[in-house]
Amino acid sequence: MKLISWNIDSLNAALTSDSARALLSRAVIDTLVAENADVIAIQETKLSAKGPTKKHLEILESYFPNYKNTWRSSVEPARKGYAGTMFLYKEELDPVISFPEIGAPSTMDSEGRIITLEFDDFFVTQVYTPNAGDGLKRLADRQVWDDCYADYLAELDSQKPVLATGDYNVAHKEIDLANPSSNRRSPGFTDEERQGFTNLLAKGFTDTFRHVHGDVPNVYSWWAQRSKTSKINNTGWRIDYWLTSNRLADKITKSEMISSGDRQDHTPIVLEIDL
Repeated sequence: MKLISWNIDSLNAALTSDSARALLSRAVIDTLVAENADVIAIQETKLSAKGPTKKHLEILESYFPNYKNTWRSSVEPARKGYAGTMFLYKEELDPVISFPEIGAPSTMDSEGRIITLEFDDFFVTQVYTPNAGDGLKRLADRQVWDDCYADYLAELDSQKPVLATGDYNVAHKEIDLANPSSNRRSPGFTDEERQGFTNLLAKGFTDTFRHVHGDVPNVYSWWAQRSKTSKINNTGWRIDYWLTSNRLADKITKSEMISSGDRQDHTPIVLEIDL
């Protein structure tokens, strides 16, 4: 089975805009089409509460003609057009779809952050983890989220094995970002967020990229858009992950980044696993 995850940073912009960035985004979509994955998880869709428009669906159909989709958007009282997730999956697959709420603080459960697909023998679940925010103003809520999410994954894992993916908004270890010393209190690299991810793995999950590649340095999944040279200089962060239940680790055959060319921000990540 081949599965891909990508934080697209606005599905509407990627599909309908004519900006230079949108053209780069569509080049990435072309790459995903060629990958022919069974399941594609998409984060930060930024769609309205009504989800994809007819135009969005028509464009998606033109790229992925043999796929079904399911989506979840941010709804009130959360901000409109914020966060959001979507799955595309091959039409011969027939998962049971759920949109879990995990008891998260503030409006986080209303922001469209988690979708889970249940198959006969395993779960596939994606997450768009809340950012700690400028000035770490959301860090306390983020810590509660991390605990609730870890409990949720553990509950799934108690039923059947789990493949979990998404933008986790944390670089787990110093090797997972280019400049750890200068980012010690930056959102995504605080001790608290890193410990939250450690706690998640300790509940029985494997970081598949490190499982396959060990301590290979300088491999990242995100480069800041605000810096014109972040990708050229590879001053990136690895904040997007494929996790599996520990008991599936020996079935992983591939876990790596997919090139997004000159496009900064997130790059897609792929997992191949022999299920």
